[in-house]
Amino acid sequence: MTNEVTHFAINADDVERARAFYEAVFGWRFEAWGPPEFYRIAAGDGPGGALQRRRELIEGQPTIGYECTIAVSDVDATAAAVTARGGRVLMPRTTIAGVGDVMFFADPEGNAVGAIRYDASAD
Repeated sequence: MTNEVTHFAINADDVERARAFYEAVFGWRFEAWGPPEFYRIAAGDGPGGALQRRRELIEGQPTIGYECTIAVSDVDATAAAVTARGGRVLMPRTTIAGVGDVMFFADPEGNAVGAIRYDASAD
């Protein structure tokens, strides 16, 4: 599973409107999880998904479009490789309890991307 896209997130200004849209159009199911206005998406056999309040991973640029996260074996090594190759860290490694370590970076083209090391025992 390493180096595969394993998660996507849809950012929305009106989370409930977006939820109603995706339920009606695709039949997706949503489960409240974590912070307010954050839902896990049950969307079939593909990567796991989330619907969340829009945020700015790149300061001053609201995230538009789907945000993707790639599974990695070492978040810190990925951050080092990103910066060595002209990218920049947007959010340093943080731990999500029961999920693992995650960080976000911008590639040299300015795209925001997540990298995660899954670890169900993380706290």
